[in-house]
Amino acid sequence: MLTADERERYDRQIMLREIGEEGQEKLKRASVFIAGAGGLGSPAAIYLTAAGIGRIRLVDHDRVDRSNLNRQILHWNNDIGRSKVDSAIEKLKKLNPEVQLEAVNETITEANLAQLVAGSDLIVDAMDNLETRYLLNKAALDNDIPFFHGAIYGFEGRAMTIIPGKTACLRCVYRGVMPEEKFPVIGVTPAVIGCIQATEVIKYIVGIGELLTDKLLNYDALNMEFTEFKVKKDPYCEHCGHMKRKE
Repeated sequence: MLTADERERYDRQIMLREIGEEGQEKLKRASVFIAGAGGLGSPAAIYLTAAGIGRIRLVDHDRVDRSNLNRQILHWNNDIGRSKVDSAIEKLKKLNPEVQLEAVNETITEANLAQLVAGSDLIVDAMDNLETRYLLNKAALDNDIPFFHGAIYGFEGRAMTIIPGKTACLRCVYRGVMPEEKFPVIGVTPAVIGCIQATEVIKYIVGIGELLTDKLLNYDALNMEFTEFKVKKDPYCEHCGHMKRKE
């Protein structure tokens, strides 16, 4: 049940016929795992916290660097040198004390991921490297947890929603290994993609609208274009496929 304070806080979104009090209660009961407290994780965490998600677990092992500040909006100048999750959770608690927020200062690995996602209803991919994204994708599939992918580079971004057992997964889209490297980015790009991820999370929890399933949404900021690419579930996919490739 919503409290009187919550009804007032979420009044404008409760007014939406697609959400209402029932939808708001669904958001309150949900538990979201956000992998990364950087460029994508910042806007995703801000808007999911503001929307009234019941519980958010934020995981990141990095510390705030001055070069983060053009895009990682949960971190400010006086946070330089602090743990990113501690810096982020401090701001989020001030934004909405109704939300249960948990900071986990750890590196995501194959060994600890099952424990990290335990108890979560959804996983938000706010990482900056493909290797960890693969781990998240596999953990989501293995634990039957919806997975919300986002990625950015410069003025471009991508988003995709994965429902285990039903849709194409991240490994159906990306193959092989991409080298880790420092890449360019302007802050407004992760802001857009992170907000799209948060929107998809809210829609899934409430059970409304059309999700970005079996399609990859590409955002081109320079030309202000959104393009959708159809993605087919690969029967030979290493993560979600049911067939093995012939040697």
